Amino acid sequence: MIADVVIAGGGPNGLMLACELALAGVRPVVLERLPEPSQEPKANGLLGQVVRMLDRRGLHERLSGSPEPPRPNSAYFMFGAMGLDLSLLRDSPIYALPVPQRRIVQVLQERAVELGVEIRRGHEVAGLSQDDDAVTVDAAGPGGTYHLRARYLIGADGAHSTTRKLSGIGFPGVTYDRMTVRSAHASIPADWVDPATGALNVPGRGAVLPFLPHRTEHGGFSYAPMPGHPPLVSASEWDQPETGAPMSLDELRASVRRVLGVEVPLGPPDGEGPHVLRRLTGGNTRVAERFADGRVFLIGDAAHVYAATGGGPGLNLGLQDAINLGWKLAAEIRGSAPPRLLDSYETERRQAAQRMVMNARAQSALIAPGGDVTGLREVFTELLRDTSTVQRLAELTAGADVRYDMGEPEAHPLVGRFAPDMELRTPAGPVRLAELTRTARPLLLDLTEDASLARTLAPWHGQVDGVTARAPHPAPTALLLRPDCYVAWASASPQPDPTELEALRAALRRWFGVVEPART
Repeated sequence: MIADVVIAGGGPNGLMLACELALAGVRPVVLERLPEPSQEPKANGLLGQVVRMLDRRGLHERLSGSPEPPRPNSAYFMFGAMGLDLSLLRDSPIYALPVPQRRIVQVLQERAVELGVEIRRGHEVAGLSQDDDAVTVDAAGPGGTYHLRARYLIGADGAHSTTRKLSGIGFPGVTYDRMTVRSAHASIPADWVDPATGALNVPGRGAVLPFLPHRTEHGGFSYAPMPGHPPLVSASEWDQPETGAPMSLDELRASVRRVLGVEVPLGPPDGEGPHVLRRLTGGNTRVAERFADGRVFLIGDAAHVYAATGGGPGLNLGLQDAINLGWKLAAEIRGSAPPRLLDSYETERRQAAQRMVMNARAQSALIAPGGDVTGLREVFTELLRDTSTVQRLAELTAGADVRYDMGEPEAHPLVGRFAPDMELRTPAGPVRLAELTRTARPLLLDLTEDASLARTLAPWHGQVDGVTARAPHPAPTALLLRPDCYVAWASASPQPDPTELEALRAALRRWFGVVEPART
């Protein structure tokens, strides 16, 4: 084998997977078509649960530039261009990290190189074949076509994935062609901006809050003042006539005037580019027929795309695909995986993809023009006064509502969910849970009074890390975390009873594939 894994695509998802595999001792090779990282403005940041997950790999500080851990948004957010009052919630699941996609790629590439990953820029998949033992990749590079043989091939090569097409995997879904979105970096007079809230004060419309879309009967408008960059202004309309003319700032001004009914003084952007100036018509919501074909797997946009505003949720979904697949693939390559572990990748991540598709379709319906939609929004506005509704929609938006099947129908409420943030006291001193998960290894967190779980963990020594600690409010007294930080087992008992201990052993066997020696 030339490599354990070939990853087609050196964007955020492919690089995240490469880092996860390298942490587990697997040798990935990344093939990236572009000779240099793209400077084209794309996503403006990360949204949702993935922000906490990056903290748990030690990447949040690199991306944010601050040693402070991520903090949830507890003020406001939007669903379908309607306000979510997050102050109603005890624990907001909405986390945001405003950082451009090119910086995300830069940080992940630096981390991958630190971990010994080989990244071949200017190379791409041109063909593939597979047998029972490996995948043979026909790679095209500056020197011509050559062959790579690897245990697995991962398609992280975007919505138009060559890997998916060569594998014969269908990509069913819906194409939307009614909406046209025009976006540009632009300057706005300072006296239009509220210095306290950052809101854009639009005559006749009132305050348009930053980053949050504003819907009218004629379309949508948003204003995103990214730190260190000129504001990104967008306007969306339906059933616009086709044009072959290049996009211009004048075209955006006219679209904003039609949507808002007033003139907004948009000027050329300040500072050096690259700057956004684009027109997008239509969009797609699609999920691959399957996420795997033999030794070929799909992650990110190669597996699912959806028409929605903003790139943050898409990266949330794709990066977590990479994290979910990475540890399972590594276990299979090492020979320590239990039966059908790799099958759980499709089961779990298809569930997450379908939730995001539902989210996208619901929001698309709520921002459409028309009086019937306005009536629907009035009903929703009343529902959004209810705390439980805000909680559910916030969790849906953040991707925090996913609960995996861990095989225990009567399990602790945390089982199957992403582990909560915790402040812990260990013999070595205080530590956050996020600091204990940076090696991407399974973790048994023992918060019991007598630290009695070490004996249960003994047969899995070397496979699962054990940490003894105290917590200020230990609602769970023990947690078994998979490498992707989802809870595989939990207890709230001061001293887990024999039934709970057997459930712990079952979870260890199910996910980490080590069978206890026969008892004598």
